[in-house]
Amino acid sequence: MPIEPIVMPKWGLAMEEGTLTKWTVASGQTIEKGQEIADIETTKIANAFESPTNGTIRRLVAPEGQTLAVGALLAVVADPSAPDAEVDAFIEKFQAQFSPVVKSAGAGPQTTMVQAGEIAVRTLSVGEGGGTPVLLIHGFGGDLLSWLFTQEPLAHGRVAHAFDLPGHGGSTKAIAAGDISDLAAATLAVMDALGLDQAHLVGHSLGGAIAAYLALTQPDRVASATLIAPAGLGPEINIGFIEAFIAENRARKLRTVLQQLVVDPDLISADMVEDVIKYKRLDGVEAALRLIAGANFGGGVQKTILRDDLAGARMPIAVIFGDEDRVIPPRHADGLPESVRVTRVAGAGHVPHMEKSASVNEAISANIARAG
Repeated sequence: MPIEPIVMPKWGLAMEEGTLTKWTVASGQTIEKGQEIADIETTKIANAFESPTNGTIRRLVAPEGQTLAVGALLAVVADPSAPDAEVDAFIEKFQAQFSPVVKSAGAGPQTTMVQAGEIAVRTLSVGEGGGTPVLLIHGFGGDLLSWLFTQEPLAHGRVAHAFDLPGHGGSTKAIAAGDISDLAAATLAVMDALGLDQAHLVGHSLGGAIAAYLALTQPDRVASATLIAPAGLGPEINIGFIEAFIAENRARKLRTVLQQLVVDPDLISADMVEDVIKYKRLDGVEAALRLIAGANFGGGVQKTILRDDLAGARMPIAVIFGDEDRVIPPRHADGLPESVRVTRVAGAGHVPHMEKSASVNEAISANIARAG
């Protein structure tokens, strides 16, 4: 095999550098694609870095604790038979030629406000090509940045769109009923505003229920539906998490609430907590969240259950659950119709697309491919 570099990843459009906080592998160790090899922290999130390749680590180039630009050399992978001199020469050449990208103001994809029916919606579109587009639908309390590990990997030969649901992020805070059918109608309006006759839908949590609802009620508009830790498959939900997320505005206690989303509590950074607090302080946010929560989870149970209807879906449906989800029980994926492809992600909680992004992105891509 050729000598391959492993470099600082780019997580999200705004990331320019990251801190390698810990190696979880050693020089000389054989690794597999998707295996966690290091912990990396950015100003927005801390996360495990999954290997982009298979092979044997010949050098760990970057020391723990060092902050490096996106694209900087972290390690080198090569066959054990490759001479040390060749590995050293590769590293020397890479370092001599590497030049960090200087981000200019306004460079790269930018969020755009679109008018979707009666609501103003913040959107972000990435990629190009003639393939059927992807539309990413975030969950309760999230926004389009929830897809920072997913949007770009899906934008190969197609455009991947993300948007903020009404009541969330930069979109209109005033909403109507706030139930699944209302939010699905808003999503359909976003598709119209973006000129999407049809799209592959990828939805997380409440967004998963929205995607499933559209797949069943608007089949001509949905090429495939991938549901990540979805609502809508069973009545149970951790209503304590929902209520605490809405009510808590103190950083220390909110961080404890948000840690229920993940297996590794260190993934919830101080900056992430501060971003959530800033969002919740916007006018109209608390009222919108309470309306949506009441419409969908009033009485502590999910009000819309779609699992039995999935058997009649005309497009590929996939369900992805972290096996340690503490918000929606992973057992909701049990006993689904045979046509639904189920992926269980070990070591992940309610946001597997952020905790184990490589595995989840692979499962999403596989479901998209089923649509032909």
